Amino acid sequence: MKKSTLALAVAAALVGFGSAAYADTTLYGSARVSVDWVDNSIGPQNNFSLTPGGISSYGTPGADGVWDVYNNSSRLGVRGEEDLGGGLAAIYQYEFGVDVTEGGTGFNSNRPKWVGLKGNSWGSVTLGTQWTPYYNVMGVADIFNSNRPFDNSTVYLGKQFGTRMDNSVVYSTPNWSGFSAQAMLVMNGTGSAGDKISTSCVDLRTCPSNLSDGVDLWNIAATYKNGPFFIGATYLALNGDNFDTVFNTNPVTFINSTRPAFDGDQWGIAIGYNQGPFALTLSYEDGDANNAYFGTSQNIYVTGQYTFGNNVIRAAYGYMSPDSAVYVQNVANANTVRFDQQDINNYILGYQYNFSKRTRVFAEYIGQDLNNNGDVNIVSMGTRVDF
Repeated sequence: MKKSTLALAVAAALVGFGSAAYADTTLYGSARVSVDWVDNSIGPQNNFSLTPGGISSYGTPGADGVWDVYNNSSRLGVRGEEDLGGGLAAIYQYEFGVDVTEGGTGFNSNRPKWVGLKGNSWGSVTLGTQWTPYYNVMGVADIFNSNRPFDNSTVYLGKQFGTRMDNSVVYSTPNWSGFSAQAMLVMNGTGSAGDKISTSCVDLRTCPSNLSDGVDLWNIAATYKNGPFFIGATYLALNGDNFDTVFNTNPVTFINSTRPAFDGDQWGIAIGYNQGPFALTLSYEDGDANNAYFGTSQNIYVTGQYTFGNNVIRAAYGYMSPDSAVYVQNVANANTVRFDQQDINNYILGYQYNFSKRTRVFAEYIGQDLNNNGDVNIVSMGTRVDF
């Protein structure tokens, strides 16, 4: 069955049967599954002392030698456009994340779902859940099959606010001899303090959730691509209010934090080269709109790739560091809270064999070292089929 015919069948199943005029639609997807071995010996990352009082430690215990059949952002979607005449077109995309390792349908949200208009002379405007301009620059370094590196805030500072954002409007310029630019606004109704410190907002990439009554986040980016060379720069800012850390002191328990700072900002630059069998990237991030550390942090990330025949070899190194090795904050009851923050070294190696343009197998190693506070070692072996 042709993709367009199958896509219409999927659309009919989603919206019901009836009279409708369909635009040119393509069904697409990617199944990405691996068997992962995870050895996590990292100890508690945040140590704090109360004055007066003793010293307590908080963190997630390590997982030693865990095996897992792991889903690497498999997805299923439809996309297309309708020619409206006069150089104008309606464009759309509707994509689901599909967890093929679990029972049931396994559909989940926060994949791209948007609709908009495109003009030959002025670019496009789209509304919905979309990739950020930040990722469209920094994602040039997202080269591995496992989604663990870029899904980890200790490898990519843009994980929290620089991947996909819902409630967004994006303007994209045309391509002017290799130059292009994007701007994004995120607006999600009335803000409240409860939204800012909710578990869902801290842990999931649907943030910011109601950070303000107006624009919650704005993001701009500019790129230039000429032959094998790519260079891009991006800046994002959060417009929410700042808020205090919340603690219980009797007994002493850690409830929440100002991580990330919801009135923070962050910027990044990325350079890429892809010619023949070689591909290289260098990227740098700086800011506090992330959940890697308390306060401002930096990240430098270098990747390399070499292709020969059906074989691809990849390697990457990342170094992440906070401005302050010790973060001290005063809470309402005048107690002092101290957090020890570690520099992080990331090492990634990968091998891929291409059976065809759409089917591959891979083996990848992901390593992370937190100075004297332990390390993480992951081996991922899997397959990917695109259609």
